[in-house]
Amino acid sequence: QVQLVESGGGLVQPGGSLRLSCAASERPFSNYHIGWFRQAPGKEREFVATISWSGGVTYYANAVKGRFTISRDNAKNTVYLQMNSLKFEDTAVYYCAAQSTVHLIDTRLEKYTYWGPGTQVTVSS
Repeated sequence: QVQLVESGGGLVQPGGSLRLSCAASERPFSNYHIGWFRQAPGKEREFVATISWSGGVTYYANAVKGRFTISRDNAKNTVYLQMNSLKFEDTAVYYCAAQSTVHLIDTRLEKYTYWGPGTQVTVSS
């Protein structure tokens, strides 16, 4: 069982940037596709971005495409989410999640087995 821990959240002004990190406990980390999801107050959890085990395939939600970049460093067991040009509507708890490479990479949250506790991102002036 892999354990995930997110970090890097915080308070940022509109137009600012943050980089989230997702650190995993299990080796080899390359056994998993890793996704980022978010949940705003009163809303359902939604897909943000995902990256394949090798880093060669990425998908983004339309709402973040062109502003967010997902990447991974398997040697460090870490996945990153670089968030630029942040907007008020990006405010949410951000979660990373792991999907076994037994399955094809997917954007649906129900396909992810292991989840971190989340990190709060607040975009406010």
